[in-house]
Amino acid sequence: MGGLLFPSLLQEGYSKRFSLGLVTASGSLGLLFPPSLPLILYGYVAAVSVDKLFLAGLLPGILLVIVLSTYGLYKGKTEGIEREPFSIRRILSASREAAWELPLPFIVLGGIYSGIITVMEAAALTAMYALVVEVLIYRDIKPRELPRIVAESMTLVGGILLILACAMGLTNYLIDAEVPMRILEWMKTYITSKYTFLLLLNIFLLIVGCLMDIFSALIVVVPLIVPVALGFGVDPVHLGIIFLTNLEIGYLTPPVGLNLFISSYRFDQSVVSLYVASLPFLLLLLLSLIVITYLPAISLFLVRLVGG
Repeated sequence: MGGLLFPSLLQEGYSKRFSLGLVTASGSLGLLFPPSLPLILYGYVAAVSVDKLFLAGLLPGILLVIVLSTYGLYKGKTEGIEREPFSIRRILSASREAAWELPLPFIVLGGIYSGIITVMEAAALTAMYALVVEVLIYRDIKPRELPRIVAESMTLVGGILLILACAMGLTNYLIDAEVPMRILEWMKTYITSKYTFLLLLNIFLLIVGCLMDIFSALIVVVPLIVPVALGFGVDPVHLGIIFLTNLEIGYLTPPVGLNLFISSYRFDQSVVSLYVASLPFLLLLLLSLIVITYLPAISLFLVRLVGG
């Protein structure tokens, strides 16, 4: 998506730094929205209702989107970006032009969650669907261009796999050295206040999200955190939202946030320049995290409303 949005933002007149920061920061915002796989995994590991987690993630997720969108509107105004009025006619026109693209998310997600296809089969189906639409229907891609596109795609995927391999290696070291266990044992021993616990928990989870991949963090850290959090009276559903919000912000946290390295590789920019570009977005997300952490009603309002 970044490969499509980044040039579009530049074309509209947004600065390069802002565009890089926005694309990098917004890349992981979907973690709190259904049908988020990390939410499902947290539910199974922590023995919490996945349906409640889906409800609990909606308002915090919307909050994060609104915060970044508001900052984007502010930057657009300060940078003199011309705004276009809302038009139903343009939406309908764009929908007709995207008639072949719109069904794809429903086909993929419907196939996965109905059990008809696996995630890997969905990836292959998506690639085949895009190939047929672009080459045979729209004809935006000529058959002779396919070898070049395949080579570029393989290079990009190979780079991402190397980044993930290094992240997994670091994750395994942290697990073998029992670093998360030692930190949590210290917290259990010396922390007595719920609010202090939540503050230190956020710091700890930001570090975890920065250093560990999200699925390893869920499997390793969640079973350790849940009993401690319950002892401080933290609702396990609210804890799940705090956990995933921290991990998605951790993807953006220097020095080794995964999104920073992927953006650096994808857009051919230095990692240091990504640090600078992402800093305003990181600060806004951290402020939102504080609100989500200390106002549990944001996470639990819909859960309580639906549950009566």
